[in-house]
This record gives sequence, structure tokens and C-alpha cells, in this order.
Amino acid sequence: MPERAAEVRSLTGRRELLDAARAELTNRHGVLLYGPAGIGKSVLVAALVASSAAHVQPSGTVLHCSPAEGDARLPFAGLVDLFARVPESCLDALAPEPQVALRAALLRGREPGGDRDRLAIRVAVLEVLRALAATGPVLLVLDGLQWLDRPTVEVLAFVVRRVQGLDVRVVAAERVAEGEQPERPHCCPPGSVELPVPPLTDDEVAQLLHTDIPPAVLRAVQDAAAGNPWYALELGRTAPNDAAAVGLGRTLPVPRRLRTLLLDQVRSMPESARRTLLVTSAAAHPTLTVLRTAGLHDPAADLAEAERLGVAAADADGTVRFRHPLIRAAVYADATEHGRRQAHALLADAVTEPVERARHLALAHPYEDETTARTLMAAAEHARRDGAPDAAFELARLAARRTPGERPVQRADRLLAAAEYACDAGQLEEAGQAAETVLAGSGSARQRVRARLVLLRNAGQALKGAHALIEEGLRDADGDPEAEAWLHHWAAVRGLLCGELEDAARHARRAARQAALAGDTDTRIGALATLARVRSLGGEPVAADTALEEALALTGGADAGPESWGLIRMRAILALDSDKVTEAQERVAQLLSEIGEFAGVEEFMATLVALTRIQVRAGYCREALHTAARCTRAVAETGVQAAPALYAAALAATAGGTADEARHLAEQAVRASEADGDRLFLLRALAVLGQAELLVGDPRGAAAAVEALQRVKELGAAMSAADPPLLHWYSDLAEALVVLGETDAAGTVIDEARARVSGDAPGSVLAALERAEGLREAGLGRAKEGAVRLRTAVDRLRQLPLPVDLVRTLIALGAVERRARHRNAARTALGEALETATHIGAVPLAARAGDELARLEAGDRDGEGRPELTPTEARVAELVGGGATNREVAAELFISVKTVEGTLSRVYRKVGVRSRTALAHAMAVAVIASGAATVSVGDDDQQQPTAQPVTISQPGRIRAPRALRTRR
Repeated sequence: MPERAAEVRSLTGRRELLDAARAELTNRHGVLLYGPAGIGKSVLVAALVASSAAHVQPSGTVLHCSPAEGDARLPFAGLVDLFARVPESCLDALAPEPQVALRAALLRGREPGGDRDRLAIRVAVLEVLRALAATGPVLLVLDGLQWLDRPTVEVLAFVVRRVQGLDVRVVAAERVAEGEQPERPHCCPPGSVELPVPPLTDDEVAQLLHTDIPPAVLRAVQDAAAGNPWYALELGRTAPNDAAAVGLGRTLPVPRRLRTLLLDQVRSMPESARRTLLVTSAAAHPTLTVLRTAGLHDPAADLAEAERLGVAAADADGTVRFRHPLIRAAVYADATEHGRRQAHALLADAVTEPVERARHLALAHPYEDETTARTLMAAAEHARRDGAPDAAFELARLAARRTPGERPVQRADRLLAAAEYACDAGQLEEAGQAAETVLAGSGSARQRVRARLVLLRNAGQALKGAHALIEEGLRDADGDPEAEAWLHHWAAVRGLLCGELEDAARHARRAARQAALAGDTDTRIGALATLARVRSLGGEPVAADTALEEALALTGGADAGPESWGLIRMRAILALDSDKVTEAQERVAQLLSEIGEFAGVEEFMATLVALTRIQVRAGYCREALHTAARCTRAVAETGVQAAPALYAAALAATAGGTADEARHLAEQAVRASEADGDRLFLLRALAVLGQAELLVGDPRGAAAAVEALQRVKELGAAMSAADPPLLHWYSDLAEALVVLGETDAAGTVIDEARARVSGDAPGSVLAALERAEGLREAGLGRAKEGAVRLRTAVDRLRQLPLPVDLVRTLIALGAVERRARHRNAARTALGEALETATHIGAVPLAARAGDELARLEAGDRDGEGRPELTPTEARVAELVGGGATNREVAAELFISVKTVEGTLSRVYRKVGVRSRTALAHAMAVAVIASGAATVSVGDDDQQQPTAQPVTISQPGRIRAPRALRTRR
């Protein structure tokens, strides 16, 4: 059996099916697993039998047979295997005639003959099973029904219909052709369940192989195996380590024993039919028309024979398909090298599509030839224009190999083109190898510059260490305006990512000037787009827009084509920062639909990240999660630009996921950005981390948010950044400080942000600052003034398409009104927040609004007159009541001692106490009232006024007072 021969022992991808089979075997008398060879039936049977051992043992019996193909011709071979473990005493107990007949069938007596003997055998087997079942459960294991001899099949079919009422169960497996049904279900008891064993997914195949083969080779294994685990393991064992071995549609090497299994009947076909199958296996899109054009005499007749053998067939429209992808690979691998070249030569003359024709031409002539090399390069350009960078890379690389040795300049040019196409396809390792080869061996300064440009593209966001690479390139480019423009543009991009904005602007301007001298419009456009990004980050939207307009003028004003993609995306981000969310979304959505089939990985990723940002601001939270998931898949498939994708995923999670998920992803994004030296995305990742921590709404989360957002503030100042997102993050920092009770520090942050706000600041920036100011006023005990500021922010946001910002502000307003005992106003604000958050899929904010409403209702039930503590006040009261010093409380909550003192004064005033012991007593009363715990408090030498009952802002987070350390 192939399952055993291939030693497929893993249950990868089979746990769910195994659980289903176990459940069925508990409720029924039989389970029949079926599927094609190698799909893993025997593995499942073994696991199912092993898991059933507890039911059968120790008093039960397991009877097992696993016939091979040759056993099918041997009468009663299966019965002999099944009865190998049946004690002789069971046979001795039979009546004379059945006993003699059964012994004869088991080759322990004379040969059975006649209908009466056949009936006696059936009766004997049934009686033996009844006797065994009387002492314990019986499990019949029939692994390989397709090879079970017919006399045994007839005995089993008779017996299983008569085991009702007995504890006899059957586990069986049958090999069937792809898509077919089992032919021997009658070997299982009536009512048995038939379970098909499906193919594994590509991810499960990768997990099963658990090897470091190149991604391109892994994809080839997945395609050829088509989910069959045995095929996948066999192919994986002999898979090449060089991705080029499977490039340009080449098939994988197929091990000999697999070829023997798959091609047993093919090898007996007539020569003409085998030749037709070989040409079919070599074709990318085989049809009867292509086969006839290739000069085959009667391919339809040859394929009719192949169809009869279940190998391949032509459908109604003439398309030829192999029954399984591995058969195609096996036919190709089984041919001689000369035969394969002949097949490709025939197809090169038969097909007209440039890429496929070039592929066949190259494989038909595996030697250096300039004509072949030129044909391959033309096909590579065609593939690139058609949005197939993988094929373009393979064709260009092959063109370099086919270039004669006496043409080193052409070979290097073609290798550089291959490297550039590999960058487009996200094949970074291959791109780097090609570029390094040229850099090491070329005598052309311009070619060395191009090689360095490929290495710079390969670096992705990690350009911090690329300074030397750029400087070396500039030395090679000296006197070549176009090459200088390329490198100055990369220096500008590096400066942008590393937060060196003035250097970035200087290099961008110089790149634009040099490109203009060289007549290089594309580089000039790119340099102006980078300058626009720098100016936008520096808080100069007018200058940014001017640079963008100049770049767009160079494109002829057309919003289409690769030269304008980055400009469109930049215009969308500028619109987003100006609160023109609808315009931003329309631009990026249209851009994504246009570039989907043609853009390289970097362009595609940048557009997805931009769309995620826009969707979050626009309140399309579910859609943002979907877009971020596309970013993650792109990273998984190509291994490039992890930091931007992680940032997008974290941002989407803050809007539509969970706080824990957002925090985890943001932390990963921070680490990836730090590893890359990418300060631009580090700024964003830290900001999202701060937002994720704020979602929790407790002092610990606020302390973590302050830590992250303080780094944002410092990084922004070091970079001279002043764009609208940065001012939003200032507001988040102020809000986190207010939660911690650091109202003075919050005021300082708000003042700094106000100083950066220009007269034409977007409404969302003003609303964010008003929200922070309102929360600070409330934190200072001025709830009325705080509510006024928050209502101003709400009114401003109602005029803007920013539902997430509106929900955040409504929650803040509701919380302030609730603490001020303005229940109707709080209920109105929080109800609107919950309804809006639920509608847009803002799951974390909906949870926050729901929590606030629950506290409001709890406050109504508790009655009037109770003072309410904010989360920070409650935490300080808890720790102080538990015996902590002010310094210990400050360390625990990541706040200053001065803040602890101020907070404690407010707590004393609210609760109506003057000592720590009195406060501990009041907190204990609150805990008892909430049913959380009972706390005993000792005597104090100070006079203890009567404490009021306390309502705690977040009852679910408060604990009984505890001592951090014993005070001396």
C-alpha cells in the first residue's frame, strides 16, 4: 500500500476527520474511509483503531487484514489474515460441518467445495464472531477493501448483515479513483457511514513537509501533489534546492517508485500515444488544436486510449487534462532528455503566445544562442507588461544564461533586468543574487549603479544601513545625471524613513534637478512625490501639494499608469489628513483596482496599507480588517515589508478587532520597524500601540500608552514632524496622562500641540485636542467645563465623515456626564456611541460604550449621593487602603509621587475621610457592597469620621485592598 510504503504517519490536516470518524464509530457499527491512493486512509485507520483500543481492550478482540494487490487472486486470503488471532478453541466449539468447512477455507483441512460448503463457511464465521462478542467487543479492521479476494468479500457481506445486537464494529478503507464512490460498502454492516478522505490544503502540505525547500519549489510540490500527502512527501524528498529547477513551467523530478505506480499502464501504450502524452505534458495549455498543429497525427485517438486507462482525456472544447497533476509531471520526468527537447521544439512552432513560445524555444535549445536570448528578453518584457513579474524574471534569467560568453555586457544587462523583475515579484533572494553577480563582475559603472539600485529595493524599509551603498553608487554615477538622479532619490527615501527630513528634502530636490537634465521623467516624478511626503510629514500641506501638482503635470495630468500610482496614493493620504475621507477612499480604491494585476509587491503593499488607514478613519472597520489581512498574506507569500503590514493589521485591530490583538500586532510592528531602522513606521507603530493600550481604559493600560506615545512625541520632535496624524497622537498622549491623574503633564502636552496647530488645521485635529482638554478639565474636578469642551468636539465631528473619532468623543462625554451624575445626558451620549460603534463594526469601542452604560445602570440601582471614583482614583485608594506608601503607589502605577498626593487628596475629599485607615474602611465597605470580598481593617489612633459609601468607576477591575510591603 502506498500509504505505508511512503511512511505517511502524520495526521496533519486530519484531526477533524478523525474526530468525526470516532464519533460515528461510537454510534454506528461501521466506518468506511475511501479515497485515491496515497490520500492517507491507512494512517486514519491506524489512528482510529488505536483510539478504539480502550473500548475493545482488555476483554475484546481486534481482527485485522490489509491485503495487497496480489492477494486479490488468492481465495480466502483475507479470511486467513482475519482469523490469524482467533483461538483454536473458538473453531473447536463449532458444529462439525461448519468447523470442517471453515478449517478448509483457512487451509487447515480439505479444500471446500460446493454451495453447501460455502454456506457452512459463512455460518462458521458468524458463529465465531458471536462467540467472541459474548466475551467482549469485536473490531474488524479491513484496510484495503479493493484488494480483498472475492470469496472473503462474499463471506463478510453475509456476516455483517447478521451482527445486529452484537458488539461487532468494522473499520474499513477502500481505494477509489479521484471523484469515485466506494464499490464494496457491503463489506460493512448496514448503516455504516462512508467518509471521503479529502486532499490536504496547501498550508497543510507545507506543514507536512516541514522542510526548508525554496518557496517556488514548495509551490511546485503543492501543485503537483494536489493535496495528496504521500505524493507530497515523495516529491519533497527529491525536491531540488534551486528554484530555477522548476522555473518556466518545468515539472518537478518525480521519484522512480512514484513513476512506476502512476505509469504502469502508460508504459504499455503504443509509441504514438506515449508521444502524444509527452507533448501534452510539456504544453502549458494543451488542446487538441495545439497537438495537431505540433504535427501529431491523430491526438484524439491517442487520448481516447489514455482516457480508457484513466490517465488523461480531452473535454468537449478540446482542452486536454491529466487525471491528476502528478501524472503530467511523471510522464514528463519519465521521458528521455532528447524526447523532451523534441516535444518543446514541436510546441515552439505550434504556439503563438510570446511567453510560452519563448519557453519552449529555450527548453528545446539548452545552449548559448543570441537569437534565443533575444527572443527570451522580448518575452520577458511582454510578461512584465502583462503583470506577470515571476514569468518575466524567469525568462530574463534564462536569457542571461543563453547569452554567449563573448557578450558580457548584454549578459549583465539581462541579468540586471531579471533582478529588477524579481524585485517586482517579491523574490528578494533571487534579485539579490543576480545584482551581486553583476556588482562583482561588471566593468561598467552604470551597470554597477543599477545593481546597487536593486539591492536598495531589496532592503525595503530597512534603509538605515544603506548610506554606504548610496555613497558608493554616487561615486560610480559621477558625471551621469540619470544615474545620479536615481541615487539621490534613494537617498531621499532613506532620509524620509530614517526621520532625517531636511536631508530627505535636499536629496529629493537634487534628484528632481538631475532627472530633468537627463530627461528621466519617471525618476523626476518619483523624487517630487518623495518631496511631497517629506513636506506633508513636516506639517507643510501647501508645499506638499505644490510638489504633487508639479509631478502630476509631468504625467500629462493623467491619473493612470505606473508613473502616477505613487502620486495618486500621496494625494489620497493628503486628502485623508485633511479629513476628506471619501475623496481619499475613492482614489485609493480605484488605484487598487487598476494596479492589482500589474504592480510590483512594494506598490501593492503600499496601496493596501494606505487603504487600511483610510478605512479605519472612515469607520469601515470590518473592511479594514479584510484589507489588513491581504497585507499579511502578501508578506507571507513574499517575505517583504513586514513592518508596514504589521502596522496595518494592528491599526485595523484597534478599530474592528480586540485590544489584546491590536497590542500584540503593534508590538510586533514596533520591533520590525526598529530592526529595519525605519523611523517613519516606528512612529506609526508606536502610535497604534498607544491607542491599543488606551482601549483597555485602566491605569495600567494608560501607563503603557504614555510610554509608547511619549516615544512618538520624542521621535516626532527629532524628525521635525508636524503633520495631522502626529497632532492626533499628542491628543492620545494627553488623554492617557489624564487617566493616570497626570493632569499637569497632560496640560503641557496639549499646549505643545496647540502651538503646532496652524490656522487651517483639519477639524479632526481640533476635535481631538478638544476631547483631550475636556477630559483634563473633568480630571481636575471641573466636570461642567469638561462636558462643554467635549460637546464642542462632538458638534465639530458631526460635520465630518469620521465615525470612529465621533464614537471616541461620545464615550468620553458620556463617562464625564455619568461621573457628574447627569444620567440622562450620559445615557444619550453613550447610547449613540454604542449604536454607531455597533453599526460600523468598531468592536473595541462598542465594548467600551457598553461598559460605560452598564456602570451607569449600576449607579442608578445603587442610588443617589454616593461619590464616584475615577479608575486612577480607585486604584490609588485600593493600594493606599492596603498599606502602600505614596512612593510604592507611584511605582506600581507608573506615575509621580506628586500625582499620587494630588489624587489622594481628591479621594479623601470625595469619600469624606482624612486618614489612610478611614479610607481603607471606606474601600472595604465598597467591596462588601459589590459582593467582591470582605476586608477587616485595624484601629487607627486618628479620629475617624463616618465614611460615605463609594461607587467605583470600574467595579470589575477593583480588588480587595492588599499591602504591597509592610511599612516600618
